[in-house]
Amino acid sequence: MSGEFSTAWLTLREPADADARAEDLLPPLRAALGDRPVVHDLGCGAGSLARWLGPRLGGPQHWVLEDRDPELLAYAAAHPPAGASVETRVGDVTRLSAADLDGTDLVTCSALLDLLTEAEVVELARVCAEARCTALFTLSVLGEVTLEPGDPRDAAVVDAFNAHQRRTVDGRRLLGPDAPAVAADAFAAAGALVTVRPSPWRLGPERATLTEQWLRGWVDAAVEQQPDLGLDGYLEARLDALRAGTLRATVGHTDLLAIFN
Repeated sequence: MSGEFSTAWLTLREPADADARAEDLLPPLRAALGDRPVVHDLGCGAGSLARWLGPRLGGPQHWVLEDRDPELLAYAAAHPPAGASVETRVGDVTRLSAADLDGTDLVTCSALLDLLTEAEVVELARVCAEARCTALFTLSVLGEVTLEPGDPRDAAVVDAFNAHQRRTVDGRRLLGPDAPAVAADAFAAAGALVTVRPSPWRLGPERATLTEQWLRGWVDAAVEQQPDLGLDGYLEARLDALRAGTLRATVGHTDLLAIFN
């Protein structure tokens, strides 16, 4: 999706992300953590997960914000969770080791797993198990989109977009919407107690700017993957419905909590 990793896009989606995350995972998460937890946020982007989770954990905490983009790290560090101390690291989740998690109580990420390969997710589970770190992975895309009112071409766009998410990039076959199931299996095999909850985006006229940008990116990716979809007028009709206040979209995501006893 165009602008997927820009500060503007990440901050635009932050309120929708906050509303979507599964709050019923918080009680078992808090019970698994001690006082003054150290949280390692992988692919932290603009820091929205830290700002959402920090106040819900409560009390003193330290966040290690990690991303490959120094500009996003700088933004996240300048807008930390209230009352938390932070440090930043330029890093790549695919190179994470148990030594990197020394002293860490919780590993988190948001909207990240779909960008990994199966081998990378299995290795992430192994590393967390070796470090005995609880993991909370939020907003992993499921490949499920429902638009109301419906259009006969919706299903074809969903399928093409999902194929785009599973594309091969530089020899890496991305998991896309297969990531939640792969992650759940990998963490369970590594010995964790895994709990999964739905965390869907709810889009529509109340979030018109976000909904429009998501629609454009969603359709563009589908057409890039399958140029012969025959979508003449599709995007324009969807945007017209949004501007008329009649379009609603539900975008499926899931949150995963893995606790090692």
